[in-house]
Amino acid sequence: MKVLALTIFCLLIAVNEAKVYERCELARLLKRHGMDRYYGYSLANWVCMAYYESRFNSRVVGPRNSNGSHDYGIFQINSRWWCSNGQGKTSNGCKSSCSKFINDDITDDIACAKRIVRDPNRMDAWVAWRKYCKGKDLSKWTHGCNV
Repeated sequence: MKVLALTIFCLLIAVNEAKVYERCELARLLKRHGMDRYYGYSLANWVCMAYYESRFNSRVVGPRNSNGSHDYGIFQINSRWWCSNGQGKTSNGCKSSCSKFINDDITDDIACAKRIVRDPNRMDAWVAWRKYCKGKDLSKWTHGCNV
């Protein structure tokens, strides 16, 4: 009985673990979803940004920001501007619940990221992209990925 209980416990933990993408796996997925050259940004920009925002982890919820918002998912989509977490004021620019951005299916995350980059701030909306990716040689982010 103890073995069965332990097995069930381990399976529940495995189900709740986040999907952490490999670099090339994410690059190929983003390419399939039309992110390469989307609004003029190379695929490497998106991969670099996702790494520094979430370390490629699909279920990350960032700590509380100074304005009370949180950031969600692989692209760390902000609840003040882009999704609703049911806590406080939001513009909900992607017309989505923030909970949709913290699962293993990142299709809706990609759709929202496309919406964000069409905004006047473009990729500057992501602090990590500005700090670690903007204006840098990003070739390493897609090197060897056959994309």
